[in-house]
Amino acid sequence: MSEWLSREEALERLRVRPQTLYAYVSRGRIGMRPDRADPRRSQYRADDIAALATRRARGRSPSAIAESAIAWGEPSLVTAISTVWHGNLIYRGRNAVALSDHATLEETAGLLWALPGPVHFEASPPDAPRPTGRAQAFVQLALLAGQARPSLGRNGASLCTDAAHAIGVLASALGAEAGPEPVHQRLARGWSVDDEGADAIRRALVLLADHELNASTFAARVAASTGASPAACLLAGLTTLSGPRHGGAGEAVMQLAEDAGRHGADAAIRHWLGHDRPLPGFGHQLYPEGDPRATALLAAFDNTDETLRSLETAAMAATGAQPNIDFALAVLARSLGLPRDAPFHLFALGRSVGWAAHLVEQIVTGSIIRPRGRYEGLLP
Repeated sequence: MSEWLSREEALERLRVRPQTLYAYVSRGRIGMRPDRADPRRSQYRADDIAALATRRARGRSPSAIAESAIAWGEPSLVTAISTVWHGNLIYRGRNAVALSDHATLEETAGLLWALPGPVHFEASPPDAPRPTGRAQAFVQLALLAGQARPSLGRNGASLCTDAAHAIGVLASALGAEAGPEPVHQRLARGWSVDDEGADAIRRALVLLADHELNASTFAARVAASTGASPAACLLAGLTTLSGPRHGGAGEAVMQLAEDAGRHGADAAIRHWLGHDRPLPGFGHQLYPEGDPRATALLAAFDNTDETLRSLETAAMAATGAQPNIDFALAVLARSLGLPRDAPFHLFALGRSVGWAAHLVEQIVTGSIIRPRGRYEGLLP
């Protein structure tokens, strides 16, 4: 869907009179701009129109409202942490892309957790060397969750302390070496990456820190609403992130890149689409004109991978979709020579900061997330 529609297209999608369209614009419910091809005409923001059309089609049925909110619908929970606004990712009023130009993950956590300064993600060095990776991340968070105190009845400062410790444990499990440095430097040291590569890792972590109510964040909030400990909430987020439709998409992009290296980009794309699978790493429903996180990350370092350069060109020609953050993480991993699973490691570590912000916000509300099912089965 194009981001901007003509007057005729807007009226057709909304099925309203011109006066109603102008009323929506005057109330700020639909964005409008002059048509760049003909300044005498106006264009209307497509995502605003889609949201209005969804509300009108649903009517006032509570079940329809709830069902549509769960699947890429309107916001289902009130949050002050982050949102996607007119194609931009916003962290508590700050543009995330601009923030990634200079901030560390620790400073971003301070912002998202509404603290006066950066957060430190330190963990005690293990008594003996441990393996690192996805499996170890699950193991260490599960061990921590099994011993941790519930969240109910505790203040925000206490919850943030527990969350910071859990994220430190997660960082170590994902390959960050011990030390007082920012976590991106410790990761870079563990992966034998130079200072330029470390800065690209820093930027990626900041850009991944939160993304409103995505599936893993919602899972973390559901766990928090029951009073589960911060470590348990992070484990709920990590489990949900591992699915191939979420954080596991990076693995699919790496596989696509390997196919392109063996058979050529065009052949790999034809094979992938021929099996009726959406092409991983391209397109995003919240960013019809391109994922700004991917744009910012890809501009931060030289893409030295010829296979991925040709894959990007061929994919855009075949689908018209722009690269998203999953593609950018694959480029980062292959360009810096990181482990094959590094996109998931970066996604999990960066997003854990957002999960922690949401778990604290959810606990402060004092409410449990417990939707009803709409039963359509047999009755006695």
